[in-house]
Parts: sequence; structure tokens; C-alpha cells
Amino acid sequence: MTGQQFPLHVQARLPERIQRLSDLASNLWFSWHRPTRQLFDTLDRDLWWRTGRNPKVFLRCIDQSLLELAARNDSFLGAYRRAVAEYDSYLEQQIDGYKPAGLGHDDLIAYFCAEFGYHESFPIYSGGLGILAGDHCKTASDMGLPFIAVGLLYRQGYFNQRIDEHGQQIAEYGCIQAYDAPVRAVCDSAGNEVVVYCPIDGRRVAVKVWQAGVGRINVLLLDTDLSQNEPNDRLITRQLYGGDGQLRLQQEIILGIGGVRALRAAGLNPQVWHINEGHAAFQVVERVRELVTGGLVFDAAIEVVAANTVFTTHTPVSAGHDVFDRELILNHFRTLVPELGISEESFLQLARESEAHPGFNMTRLALSGSRHVNGVSRLHGRVTSEICAGAWPEVPAAENPVGYVTNGVHVPTFMQKEWADLLEQNLGPSWRYQVTDRELLGKIEEIPDGRFWYVNQQVKAAMLRGLRERLRRQHGRNQLSEAHVHRMLKYLDPEHPDVLTVGFGRRFATYKRATLLLQDLGWLKQIVDMDERPVVFVFAGKAHPADQPAQELLRELHRVSQLPEFSGKLLIVEGYDMGLGRMLTSGVDVWLNTPVYPMEASGTSGMKAAINGTVNVSVLDGWWAEAYDGDNGWAIPPSPRSDDTAERDWHDARTLYEILQDEVIPLYYARDDRLGYSPGWVRKCKRSMSTILPHFNMNRVVHDYAGLFYAPAANRGRQLSSDGHAAAKTLAEWKKRIRAAWSGVSLRLAAPIGQRIDFNEPVTIEVDVSLHGLAPDDLRLECLVTRDLCSELTVSVKRFAERGAAERGTRVVGNDHAYVELFEPLGAADGEGVQRYRVVFRPPWCGALNLQIRAVPWHVYLAHPYEMGLMRWVQAGA
Repeated sequence: MTGQQFPLHVQARLPERIQRLSDLASNLWFSWHRPTRQLFDTLDRDLWWRTGRNPKVFLRCIDQSLLELAARNDSFLGAYRRAVAEYDSYLEQQIDGYKPAGLGHDDLIAYFCAEFGYHESFPIYSGGLGILAGDHCKTASDMGLPFIAVGLLYRQGYFNQRIDEHGQQIAEYGCIQAYDAPVRAVCDSAGNEVVVYCPIDGRRVAVKVWQAGVGRINVLLLDTDLSQNEPNDRLITRQLYGGDGQLRLQQEIILGIGGVRALRAAGLNPQVWHINEGHAAFQVVERVRELVTGGLVFDAAIEVVAANTVFTTHTPVSAGHDVFDRELILNHFRTLVPELGISEESFLQLARESEAHPGFNMTRLALSGSRHVNGVSRLHGRVTSEICAGAWPEVPAAENPVGYVTNGVHVPTFMQKEWADLLEQNLGPSWRYQVTDRELLGKIEEIPDGRFWYVNQQVKAAMLRGLRERLRRQHGRNQLSEAHVHRMLKYLDPEHPDVLTVGFGRRFATYKRATLLLQDLGWLKQIVDMDERPVVFVFAGKAHPADQPAQELLRELHRVSQLPEFSGKLLIVEGYDMGLGRMLTSGVDVWLNTPVYPMEASGTSGMKAAINGTVNVSVLDGWWAEAYDGDNGWAIPPSPRSDDTAERDWHDARTLYEILQDEVIPLYYARDDRLGYSPGWVRKCKRSMSTILPHFNMNRVVHDYAGLFYAPAANRGRQLSSDGHAAAKTLAEWKKRIRAAWSGVSLRLAAPIGQRIDFNEPVTIEVDVSLHGLAPDDLRLECLVTRDLCSELTVSVKRFAERGAAERGTRVVGNDHAYVELFEPLGAADGEGVQRYRVVFRPPWCGALNLQIRAVPWHVYLAHPYEMGLMRWVQAGA
């Protein structure tokens, strides 16, 4: 029998000479500055890894004697002073806007997201969405954008994964204590900690506001785990993506409404508001409420809010969007809706997809409250246009306002030091600041093969050591015999890293098809059953604790890995997180990606692999559909039998087996005995890095957002907010008038269009439009010209802001398949309200052309010509 234990925490004291280790540990800059992380590793490598590479926990637990010793060690002090100097120099760089996009220093961008992946030691992320958001913040800091992020401080974060001896995933939750995280409480001008309040189901829930430094920018993190809250309310921000639909709704209320109130309490006034996925769409509601309670009518308020709001969706299927029950929404918003100045039914209509789908759809709410919308790859932009077509019901999906910015990765976070050093040696130190320069990075292909292969093997050997350590711990805990573990790790030999290693690591979801490789075990056995050309497949990934089908994929992988013919050839590593992901993407030879087409919005793991010289084998989906050039990896074309799941999976698996058996394995092992490597393989690796690095990096991504979305949103926000919101009021009244009259607008040809002309001969078309009470200038009449050889209509219509003042009688820029000619009104409308319009143009192409004539509402204050989703066409026989 023992007595009660009383906890006591003893904090190590930093010697004065190294006191600023505390500063380095308190800013997430350490997550992409390797010399800083190396300081902690040097002090006590074993403790650094046992504390999960969390520098604040590390400094709390380190032996005092080691700190005293380090403070007297000249070598350590030199490294410490260099790190501190670089940190100070980085923070001192002024944030002065982003001149290439025309953003000023006061054009603050507020970036809302439900998760942020900065580093594995701060697990407030689950997967790609969070890691991308973290990369966005880091790059905004690097590029000096005026930027503030808003998220939630999940006290248990996302789960840690264990896999037992039966392949069963076990979810374990830790606890994020504020004193162990890189956060501090936000205080007002009087020094009081900032607490805001949110309406939750008729209650006022207190929300504490924390702040984390991400280099030169900050992220505000909201926390309901406060003593003044009811027990259930304290749990709202406990787990990321935990609980039921009601808890999910409450988290999103805290994020959206609480986030806006936190920014206001912190004295911040953003000029651009970025909703990164629909979870944060309630910020639209709160900002409208502010304006309405300030005296603006709802219709004008929603125009003001939408004008400077950017919405990015990452979801490639309708079922992936958050949809809440009507009564659940009303229960939570009954006290807030009256402050919007609209009825409950009008409030629900903001987020209603259709009469057939009457739920409260967060994506539709975000679309209602934004005028700048994008997907995250070219293909995903097209898919999103189709999924969200109902928001612009009369506009062809290919022409609605959805754009795209293809994702990228933060190179300093994910490129291994050895590769960065190699590029510095061969391209010069400036490559780090010219990471989008294709010509410069194209010189990667000129790096001597032997040098490139040497670095590849160095990085791979480090990965193999890390994998062996992880797998030994995993199998030791599961009580596997030493002999069996030895057999399983046979090919993970850091001393002989020239075994072809294929990696698969990502969030486990059924559409990602982790088990596609297992379609034909006999064929797979042929691929791996060659001792002279061994192949090892390494799998890692988490399934959501509530996703049983995805967990079944893990169990099936585990079952097959235990078969004698696949022992040591198919390995599953537990504990997937950013750290394991970095290790795998940097060290494997081939990165495998097998999603169901077109369900991969973008994906970024393959980019992380490519910037480390790894080659992708992937379905032509997401980002890979843009990156693949025929020489920088291998592509699995989408199956033509997408309507038959079994047929589709078999088609894709067969292609995968053929690529591995006929191309990948022979090329990897086509070794020159004198060199010890395959020259063709090294060329493929260099091609992968040189083509993917300059385009699929986060500098290009943030530059695109700044120029295509942030600057237009800032300018439009100013336009609609100036002079007491005069433009917003005008636009709202005009839209109301257009909607009331639109059902009576019709078009008919004034005269038949000739069917044959010679090249450069003018075409004249006149159309009579029944205006139904509208003015001629309320409409824009268009002639859509398409080439008959075009298999798919893809019209590119630039934003008004980019086109300047030329609105009518002008050719709108399109592409080599289609473009738009604009009509001009002729005189005044007749007594029956019929207005004649005319266009005269010379088609730029020969051959068969198609002409289609249509009218859309037009106003100088519209953000996009098809913003209202209304369009009338000249019909056959008219």
C-alpha cells in the first residue's frame, strides 16, 4: 500500500547566456528553421524526441546541468547566437503590404480555418487542410503580407494513433496545456485578458483568445475551456472533428462568430476576409449583424460583406460539405436572427442548396457571403463549378465565378537540408529567394548524377533508420518476437539503402483507396517476389475514429502484410503525423497516390516528395493532372468505367501493376555496375524535382491569392464601403429590381443570321430584347463564339476590374476555343419596352463555328459578370 501522490513540476532555469532559447521555443518559426531545432536536438537528442520535438516541453524537462554545460560551450554558443541573430533579423523585416499585387500595409487579411498544421508538436490539425493552412501562414510571414489567422485551440487536439497486433487502430488523445504550447493570452490595452462571448443555443459562452506567433504573423486561437462556462460548453473546443453534429455546429459558431469578435476585441480591422473551407462561414453572419445593428439594411450589408470575402473550398464531393438540420440551426440562432433584420426563413435561405436539399449548407452560406471563390486545383475548380452550379442556376457551370489556385507546399518546412544544400552548391544561395524561377530551377537537371544520387541515398538512409526505430517500438509494444521483427525489417537497411521503396502516407479515407494495391495478390506477389530486385511498400495514415470503412482498410492492409509472401515487403507504420509524413516523403523512392478520380481536390504529399527528388506514381487527379509532363513520373489515367466501382478499381489496379512491373522496377534496377546506380532513374528524379519545385510551392500560391483574390477583394471592399456604403446600397437596390423583372426578360433575333461567310468578312447580328421594365444599360448582351472542333466548352471571362472600362462593343478575352463578343444597344426602347441590340464582328477562325446569344444583368459594381446567376438565351426558332 502506498500513499497519495502529489504532482510537482520543476522548471529548468535558462542560464543568462542562453536565455533566449525561450524566445526561439515560443514562436512557430522553429518549425521551418532547422538550425533552431538543431539547438534543442544538440542539447539532449533523446529528450528532444521523447518530448515530441516540442521545444517548450523540452525546456521545461531538460536537466539543469545540461543547460549550464551548454552555456559554457563555445561551439553551442556560436550556433545559438547565429540562430538568435537570424530570428531577430527575420522578425525585424517590415511588413509593408505586397507590392506585386498592389496590397498596402493596412490591407490586413484575416484567414479563418478550422485546423492549422504548423508542426507535429502542436496537433491542432488532422490532415491536408490544416497543413496547407499552416503553410499559407508561414509563407505569408516569409513574403511580408499583412496577415492574421483565426482558428480554435483544441485542448486535446487530434488523436495520436496506435495500431495493435490485429491491425486495429487505437485513438489516444493527449492534452495541450497552454504553458506547453507556443501560445500566450491576448490582452487589451489595459492589460486584461481578452474574452469574447458567443450565442450558443440560447446561452452566452465565454471564449478566451490566445495568440501564437508564426514568424512575423500571428494566429488567434479560441478556447471555451473556461471555468465560467457550463461543463458541456467547456468541451466545445476540446477535440478537433470530435463529437456529433451539434458539437460540430457549435465549434463552427465559435470559429466564425467568435473569430470576428476576437479580431474586434484585439483592435484589428481586416480589409480582406478569407474563409478557408466552409467551417468558418458563420463569420459572414456576424459581420452582417454588425452592419445591420449599425443601421444598414440586410441586402446592402450582405453586399458589403461579400465584397471583400474570399472563399476557398477543398471538398470535391457534395457529401463532404457540412449540412445542418433546420431546427438545430434555428435553436442556435433564434436570438441572433432578429439582429440581422430578416425572417428566420430568409436566414435559412442563405444556406439552402435547393428545395430538394433544404438543410443548412455551410458551403452555400459561404457562397452567399463571398464574391471571390476558388477551388484548389484546375481540375477541382471545374468540379467545384459543377457541384456549386446551383448558386448560379442559369449560368453554364464552366462559366460561373468559381476560379482556382492550385495548392503548393512550404519549401523550407518540407525540403530536407541535404537537398537544400545541394541546390545552394549548384544553383547558388539565391535559389531560396527565387523558388518560382523555372529557368533557374531547371538547372537541377544539370547537377551531376553521382552527386544527386549520393544525396538521395543519404536522405533515404536517414529515413530507413527512423522507420526501423518506429517499427521496433511498434512491434515491441505488440509483443512480436525479435526474430519476426528482424524478418520484417530485413529490407529497411540504412547501410544498403538501394532497395526500391514505395511510400503511401495520407489521411485514410475510402476514396483514397489505400488498398488498391491489393486488388490482385497473385500479381502483387510477382512484383515483390524477386530477391534480385526487391520492392518494399510502406503505408502510413490515420482514419477518423468514426470512419469504420476507412479503419477496415487499415485492417486489410495489416492482414495482407502478415501473409508469409509479403512479410517485410508490405509495412504499416503507426502514428502518422507531420513528422512521419516529412520523413516518408523525403526518403522513399516512389510516392504512390491512388484516389478515385476526380475526388482528390488537390493533394500536396506528392509535391513534398517531388521537391526531395522522389518520383510520383499517381492517378491523374488533383495537382498531378497539371504537373505530369510524361517524363517526371508516372500517371494512372482515369478509368473509363467510372460508373462501375469494381470495374474501375480493377482497371486502375491493373494499370498500377503494369507501371510498377514494366517501368518503375526495371528502370530503378537498370544500374551501371561502374556507377552503382541507374542513370535513367536519376534523370527521372531530377526531372521530377526541377519541374515540380518551381510551380508547386507556397510562394507561388500566396502570390496567386494576393493578385487574383486578395487585392481585388480589398479594392472592391473599399468601393462598396465608401461614402457610407453608398455603392452597396445602390447595388442591393439594383439587384432587387433585376430579380423582380427577370422572369419577363426575353430575347429574339431581329433577322436570321447568315450561315456562310468568307474569312475576315463581318458578321452583323441584331437582337430584340423585351426588357420588362428594365433599362437597356441593365443588361449585357453577349454572342458566345465557339469552334465546333472544341470537345468541351471552357470560356474564360475576365473580371471587370481586370478589363477596365471597356464593357460593350468589345471582344471579351477568351481562349483558342471560345470567346464572347458584346452587343451595343441601338437607340431607345420602343413603346412596348423592346430594345434592339447590335454586334458587328469578324470571326478570328475558319471552319465550323457556333454562335449563341444571351443576356445577363450588368452593373459596374458587380464583381463578376455572372454574379447573379441569371442568364437568358435566344432559343431555337426565336
